[in-house]
Amino acid sequence: MSLNANATELNAALKTLRERWEEVRDVWRDGVADEFESTVWKSLEAQVNSAVQAMDRLTPILAKALRDCE
Repeated sequence: MSLNANATELNAALKTLRERWEEVRDVWRDGVADEFESTVWKSLEAQVNSAVQAMDRLTPILAKALRDCE
């Protein structure tokens, strides 16, 4: 599996998780939910987005390294 495919899979997993969170958020409406969203969910979402961006930047670099090693 390529790094690009992994980034795509990670993005799809985040999308699924976001959909589930929105379903839960529709019924979980209290201070704990607000705290979870601000301290856990938003942080996780940002970290995954950063990881996907890094994978996208690394893909051509790793492809070149593989070509150079052949």
